[in-house]
Amino acid sequence: MKIAVTGATGQLGSIVIEELKKRVSAENIVALARNTEKAAALGIEAREFDYSKPEILDNALKGIDRLLLISGSEIGQRTQQHKNVIDAAKKADVNWIVYTSILHADTTDIVLAPEHVETEKILKESGVEHTLLRNGWYHENYTVSVPGAVGGGAFLGSAGEGKISSAARADYAEAAAMVLADETHKGKTYELAGDEFYTLSMLAEEISRQTGKNIPYNNLPEEEFANILENIGLPGGFAKALANCDISASNDALFNNSHELSRILGRPTTPIAESVKVALQ
Repeated sequence: MKIAVTGATGQLGSIVIEELKKRVSAENIVALARNTEKAAALGIEAREFDYSKPEILDNALKGIDRLLLISGSEIGQRTQQHKNVIDAAKKADVNWIVYTSILHADTTDIVLAPEHVETEKILKESGVEHTLLRNGWYHENYTVSVPGAVGGGAFLGSAGEGKISSAARADYAEAAAMVLADETHKGKTYELAGDEFYTLSMLAEEISRQTGKNIPYNNLPEEEFANILENIGLPGGFAKALANCDISASNDALFNNSHELSRILGRPTTPIAESVKVALQ
């Protein structure tokens, strides 16, 4: 049985591989990535893999039984890219695809959702057995801004008092590895999120507590927040998407209390306070 992980050198994929090594022999894990030299540093077989190059995907997936398809990062191109992978997986007789989708994909108004919905549809129509990991927000999506908030004296966002049930990236990675290693998860759809919710005001209070400084939360209009994100270096389209996600979050689009993630893990999800602590190191 060979398990392959796409985006293997990325922030999520690299952790998934380390978690898989705890459960599966390293010789049965394959890292799929654009940069095979970097992927080889993971200590397992590495194969070139690029979602936008269908001509190389068939060979890359030969002999693969289980595939973790980590959603791409190129907004606007992901549906076709994911289709390329799914088509190649079907040709290569991959018998199970696990896909990282988005929380409440079929009902959410988050601007990032449509490509996930389209990918889920392609998976269903492919006939390949699959599992959907509808991942909620990562703690790190917000804690990456912690140092800047401390330096600037305020945490900025557009999420109002919306409830956010995020979890650490490592929580989602561990869950993905556990699912891949256990075929009883075939055919399931999981809504994955953190056990406890917080608002950005509560996050600012936690930052204040850990630093001993007064770091308030400043809620901004969507356009103003997008402009700030662009000014600190994010691409314009991505900055607008993130600001829009905050607007959705203000309506609890990132809230979930199913506890499916902690049930898969067999432990509580990582508290946001732990991720704040890491961000401040």
